Amino acid sequence: MQNNRRNFIKKTSAASLGMAILPTSALEFTTGKDSRKLKVGVIGVGLRGTNHLNNLLLRDDVTVTAICDIDPKRIALAKSKIAEKGKKKPLVFDKNEHDYKNLLEHDDVEAVVISTPWLWHTRMAVDAMEAGKYTGLEVSAANTLEECWDLVNTHERTGTHLMIMENVCYRQDVLAVLNMVKQNVFGELAHFRCGYQHDLRGVKFNDGIDPYGPGVEFGEKGISESKWRTQHSLLRNGDVYPTHGLGPVAVMADINRGNRLVSLTSHASKPRGLHDYIVKHPKGGENHPNAKLDWKQGDVITTTVETAKGETIIITHDCNLPRPYSLGFRVQGVNGLWEVDGNRMYIEGKSEPHRWDSADSWLKKYEHPLWKKYGDYAKDAGHGGMDFFVMNAFVESAKQNIAPPMDAYDAAAWSSITPLSEASIENNGEPQEIPDFTRGMWIKRKPYNWIKETF
Repeated sequence: MQNNRRNFIKKTSAASLGMAILPTSALEFTTGKDSRKLKVGVIGVGLRGTNHLNNLLLRDDVTVTAICDIDPKRIALAKSKIAEKGKKKPLVFDKNEHDYKNLLEHDDVEAVVISTPWLWHTRMAVDAMEAGKYTGLEVSAANTLEECWDLVNTHERTGTHLMIMENVCYRQDVLAVLNMVKQNVFGELAHFRCGYQHDLRGVKFNDGIDPYGPGVEFGEKGISESKWRTQHSLLRNGDVYPTHGLGPVAVMADINRGNRLVSLTSHASKPRGLHDYIVKHPKGGENHPNAKLDWKQGDVITTTVETAKGETIIITHDCNLPRPYSLGFRVQGVNGLWEVDGNRMYIEGKSEPHRWDSADSWLKKYEHPLWKKYGDYAKDAGHGGMDFFVMNAFVESAKQNIAPPMDAYDAAAWSSITPLSEASIENNGEPQEIPDFTRGMWIKRKPYNWIKETF
């Protein structure tokens, strides 16, 4: 069955990523050069996987041929969504946690999208690449340095591509600022700030009925992400979710393509937020069993990264305290800077000295060509439209069987922040060397052209 699995798409030498797509109606796309349908299997159809499924079903150049999940309710929902679109019934793999391996055996699956709990990400991605399936992997891609190397080594050994599905790289303001970076508006880059600052207490705890139902339960008594995500805060002290912040600035800094991450130091504040949440919650209190737990993850994790070219990157993980959402972006060069908080910009010689500009006019002036061309079609795709663009990049890359804009080396480098931050915190902020996952090839790898090749 697998004899032809590596030959499902022949490489094309000329086509830029997605140049052939033509919008026919909102979020529905067809291909001009290649009318064949990409056969996709979706592994994990929870909340995130279902979002990916919805976007795949809106494309007429994709057939969802298989779905996999161990939750019968999610399988039923996925099947109903496929039926509502008038699509062919998919193969279903729901027998146990390892049934995804049977999905990977089918020639009716050419590419897979993996949206499962974190601890399954690397093992599923490795198995998928071993099976010759073009692999899309949700974030974060790996939990340990060994897993980071597993992703790289498997990609190199099999020749199968892996794309880390970091959707924030396609956020409208992020791509506009990337356009400014590429046009040297900020001058030589010196410093970045970013992170994941998101009050997730309502995600980490629920009432065991509704994923967003207020409560104080998790693990076996929880549902959705609270079944598995909260356990990481109980047992691990590090930045467990770095890529939403790091991915976009790594692209701006040409990481793994002429530059690389060299070392980091990390520190953690005391852990108080989750205990305070449980104690104050109407369904919790001082006597609730979860109020007795000793949470390990510091409420605010701060990591400082150095690059080979001398830039510094400060990454913040802040998910256990009350706060508004922000990824905390700051991009700073010798000519000025952008800060997402406050929506402000300052460009020397253009802005009034020592006074911030509103970023709006700058972002509009440098709006990315991708958003200019397809922004109206993408708005309803999820997360303000960026979910459409990341899925489009995956589908178009898989159809041509070419390297994606965010590859196995990026997945490894960006995800390595998690285990290395844990090691640094455990050793009182001791610096940690970040492995060169490209084995020196970063020196000659050319930056991916995000301005011309992502649409």
